[in-house]
Amino acid sequence: MKILKAAGVALVAILLVAQLFRIDKSNPPVESEVIAPPQVKEIMRRSCYDCHSNEVAWPWYADVAPASWLVAHDVHEGRDELNFSTWGTYSPARRQKKLKEIGKTIEEGEMPPWYYIYPMHREARLSPADRDVLMAWVKSESAALKQQAAQPPAR
Repeated sequence: MKILKAAGVALVAILLVAQLFRIDKSNPPVESEVIAPPQVKEIMRRSCYDCHSNEVAWPWYADVAPASWLVAHDVHEGRDELNFSTWGTYSPARRQKKLKEIGKTIEEGEMPPWYYIYPMHREARLSPADRDVLMAWVKSESAALKQQAAQPPAR
């Protein structure tokens, strides 16, 4: 019993010390907006922007270590992979690649990840209708980029 009590005290002490190691919760400036219909932007803001933009609404548990470390890791990794706040700075080729990746992750149901949705962010779950709206946007944007690439450069 003494060992269990000592382990409990040690665990509490470790958790208290962990609170001294704060994460950076800054949101860099938005460099450009995604040009998309309002319905698409609403879905993205609800389901994507908390990891894939510079407009993160940091949850309360982002102040509690070690959960805060996991949140910060996911946000930084998400921004590195795809950042809607810098979308307009992407080259057409990079946008085309990202659109393909977005379509694939939507079709496979990979985003948003289950551990983000449950139990804290159920509103972020993509309904079948949300998926259809996003896929239509992905296809439309991809077609527009292909058409733009096929046009000769202006003189």
